[in-house]
Amino acid sequence: MLAGLIDLPEGEVRGWGVFSHGFTLGKESPAAARICKQLAAEGIGMLRFDNLGLGDSEGDWGDGSFTHKVADTVEATRFMADRGTPAELLVGHSFGGAAVLAAATDAIGVDAVATVGAPFQPAHVEHNYDAVLSRVLEDGQAPWMAGGKSLILRKAFVQDVRRADLRQKIMQLKKPLLVMHSPTDTTVGIENASDIFNTARHPRSFVALEGSDHLLTKKGQAKRAARIISAWADQYLND
Repeated sequence: MLAGLIDLPEGEVRGWGVFSHGFTLGKESPAAARICKQLAAEGIGMLRFDNLGLGDSEGDWGDGSFTHKVADTVEATRFMADRGTPAELLVGHSFGGAAVLAAATDAIGVDAVATVGAPFQPAHVEHNYDAVLSRVLEDGQAPWMAGGKSLILRKAFVQDVRRADLRQKIMQLKKPLLVMHSPTDTTVGIENASDIFNTARHPRSFVALEGSDHLLTKKGQAKRAARIISAWADQYLND
C-alpha cells in the first residue's frame, strides 16, 4: 500500500491534480509539499504520495524501478478518478518529472503536464549512486545512503533506468506541456529542459526558474513555481 495525502482546494474548486516527487524524496519534500499546498490555496486540489518504500508507504524501495514509479503515477490518477475528482493536471519534480512524462499517455483524465527540474532521460540519476554502481552490477545489489536514508540499490533498478527512453514518450505526448527549470540547477543541468522542450510538440511552454536550486528549498521558490503552474494550467482545467 502506498501512502498519500490530498491537499484540498481552498475556495472555488478549479480542478485537481497528481504530484510525483523526486528521486528518493517523498510527499513531504519541500518541492512536493510547498507546490501542492500553494496549488490547493489557488483552488487546485493535489494528491501527493510516497513511492514504494519511502515515507509512509509500505514495501522496499530496492524492489522498485522507474517502470514501477511510472505505473504508480498512473494508478494515482486512477485513484483520483475513482473518488470523483479526476486529475486534469500532472506535475512532477526532478525524477518525478521524468515519470510524469512517461505516465501521461496512460494517465486517467489528465489534460496537461508540468515538469520542474526534470531530466531528459531517467538514467541521469545514475550520478547519484556512481560510487556503488560497479558493486551493484557485480554483486546484484549494494547498500546505498541517500539523503540520510539507508537503501538497497539493486541491479534490476539500474538496468530498468538504463532501458527507459523518454524521447518517444515526449514526442507522442499530445498534451499541453510546461517545462520549468532553473538555469543554475547544478543537479540536473538546464540542457535537460532544452532537450525536453525541443523534443515536445506544441502546445509547449518553458519558464526559467531563475535563482532557484534543484530542490526548491529556499524561501519562496516552490511557491513561485506553483503560481506559474496555476496560471498556465487555468485554460486546461475543467472545473
